[in-house]
Amino acid sequence: MPYVNVKLAGNITKEQKQAIAKEITETLVKHTHKPANYTYIVFEELETEDWAIGGQLLG
Repeated sequence: MPYVNVKLAGNITKEQKQAIAKEITETLVKHTHKPANYTYIVFEELETEDWAIGGQLLG
């Protein structure tokens, strides 16, 4: 069963999450040959102050 954890710095809309989930699911169905209802996707939205790149916080 495919499991995907999408971590984001900041927030996106419900509609954006739906579109992303649909595309990820379609890709996994195509390449793993597992049914769509076996695919689990979790979105984690973190505050930009909780992310750092190159030693610098994003927020």
